[in-house]
Amino acid sequence: MAKDNIAPGKDLNANQLVRYLERRGVEHIFGLCGHTNIAVLSAMANSKLRFINVRHEQIAAHAADGYARVTGKASVLLSHLSPGLTNAATGVANAALDCIPMVVIAGDVPSYYYGKHPHQEVNLHSDAAQYEIYRPFVKRAWRVDTPELLPEIMEKAFLLAESGQPGPVLVNVPMDLFSAEVDVACWDRLRGSTRALVKPAIDEETARQIIANLADAVSPVLYVGGGVALSRAYDELRDFVDHMQIPVSHSLMGKGVLPDDHPLVLGMTGFWGMKFTNEQTLKADWILALGTRFKEADSSSWYPEYTFNIGEGATRLIHIDIEPQEIGRNYPTEIGVVADLKAALKVLNKVAREMLPEGRKAPGLDEKIAAERTAFAEKNTEMQTSDAYPMMPERILADLRAAMPRDAILTSDVGWNKNGVAQQFDIYEPGSILIPGGFATMGFGPPAAIGAKIAAPRRVVISLVGDGGFGQNPAMLATAVAENTPVIWIIMNNNAYGTIAGLQKANYGLTHGTTFPKAASPAEQTPDYAAIARAYGCEGVRVTSADGFKPALEAAIASGKPTVIDVAMVNNPTPTSGHWNILDIYSPDGNVGHVSTD
Repeated sequence: MAKDNIAPGKDLNANQLVRYLERRGVEHIFGLCGHTNIAVLSAMANSKLRFINVRHEQIAAHAADGYARVTGKASVLLSHLSPGLTNAATGVANAALDCIPMVVIAGDVPSYYYGKHPHQEVNLHSDAAQYEIYRPFVKRAWRVDTPELLPEIMEKAFLLAESGQPGPVLVNVPMDLFSAEVDVACWDRLRGSTRALVKPAIDEETARQIIANLADAVSPVLYVGGGVALSRAYDELRDFVDHMQIPVSHSLMGKGVLPDDHPLVLGMTGFWGMKFTNEQTLKADWILALGTRFKEADSSSWYPEYTFNIGEGATRLIHIDIEPQEIGRNYPTEIGVVADLKAALKVLNKVAREMLPEGRKAPGLDEKIAAERTAFAEKNTEMQTSDAYPMMPERILADLRAAMPRDAILTSDVGWNKNGVAQQFDIYEPGSILIPGGFATMGFGPPAAIGAKIAAPRRVVISLVGDGGFGQNPAMLATAVAENTPVIWIIMNNNAYGTIAGLQKANYGLTHGTTFPKAASPAEQTPDYAAIARAYGCEGVRVTSADGFKPALEAAIASGKPTVIDVAMVNNPTPTSGHWNILDIYSPDGNVGHVSTD
């Protein structure tokens, strides 16, 4: 940005903001332009920062979310006021409910026009209140009221986003404050500040108490959640499991924190979990829960007869989490510890080796788990090898796993591509699956894959998504082409909002409002997503047989080009073994779940 007529020792806030972000190690900023933020965009023009331009702010938010999940650092989202900020809200809320660090910088009306209702101002109930739109879901929403406040608020924003239980924050800046002159000293004094806070661990006395209880337990189980991924505690968790020989169950968000081919992984709990997994957690005498909220679907709506029977003389719970509010929220906790999971597991591993030098023994446990895995896999063999077209979802997952590199990153969306993947699809590289858990946002997966690919350009990135989810924001294909991000999008196309259609048909006998008009054949089905992809400049393939899917995927991986693969799929429901309270609400007098709509 031009600096003509700027006084010595002063600079425009936008210029200094860009330099601050560079010093923090920020490399990419996601967003969309508007008249309130072009001062920042102009300042970025000659910087090292790369602006990832999108066609809709929700795309920017989901891409920034995926980027943060891969890098483990706060991503940055730049937004225009009012409609820009509300467009991004769904993606930011999705990040918030999954505890993903993000700093949202939003332009606002000029500070001297607050209350006058200038162009696009939100002030129907109060003035200068745009930032309050985000208050229900961000960790903190700041309104910058003077030019000199922006530097210290930005510093607080990054520290808060990345510390404790991570999450998004909002920095709301009137456009005149971006363009205001400010003493450079206001920004320079931040240079010596810490970039990260020291995270809390666990004291050795408490660690000894935990290890003693687990050592004496008859049927202990580890229950791990997304907190393990957030703290990057993968190696520490594996060391602990190997030494203590305790089987590991996981929540939806805990998928992949320990490789699925580890001999002690039981699988996911809850409504879409495996029957064997639910049985093990149900009969456990001690559960050590690590970084989990015990959310509804993971806990079978907290009904004690399905997944967890904690308290009142049944299972006893030890819960470690960085956020105090999560401990004891849904189950009584005998030992509750507020700590970062990586730091806590380091101490637990040290104490476990002191107390149990030879480790805890669990003879025959790995063989029992292996037998259960084999039995479960055999139930799916017929569908995994079926030549039926439209394809069986199990065949799609099996062929994807066979073709996908072991360290590839997979983003899911909602429906079969989330629930079926968590239940039936092996993840081998910790942190390589990105799932919309808390908000379960349809449309998360495709743009999140762009953010993941930008964060990890050397890894294969695949987005597995339903036709409903892909249809939310297909304009993200334009960003993929512009940024040369060769993501592969696999559309599991059942021509419906499939999971909801199956739920409605099971409980009401119809699919009103949940399915789309059906063509005479899959080849004639509209939209033609492969054609849409080609219109945006991507490769587009419409699979016409079950045998055609895997070769198309292998070709897409080899091509190094952004590619959409549209696969017609039978709308069979994901099998369930737990329970969900909504079934009691819809059909209180019957054991009703989801059914096929094909």
